[in-house]
Amino acid sequence: MVTEEQVRKALRKVKDPELNIDLVVLGLIYDVKITDSTVDVTMSLTSPACPVAGQIIDQAREAVEGVEGVERANVELTFSPPWTPDRIPPMIRSALGL
Repeated sequence: MVTEEQVRKALRKVKDPELNIDLVVLGLIYDVKITDSTVDVTMSLTSPACPVAGQIIDQAREAVEGVEGVERANVELTFSPPWTPDRIPPMIRSALGL
């Protein structure tokens, strides 16, 4: 059975191209739901105007579909609530000067 931990580990391979930090550490992954071999991910972006939004969403879906036992991944984009740097762990935020 697929676990949320496996999914989040796969999503750590996908990095925000501007910050070069993975989606999980940035706090962009809002929710992961697993139903049998289907995974639904709700995520956000650092900006609603992100010029590479489609590419990041595709990379996230491909990363999740690469997890053993996952047959289908759906990645939904949301901006509710809007992402803020507060979603980044404090130590990393400090290292980034945020």
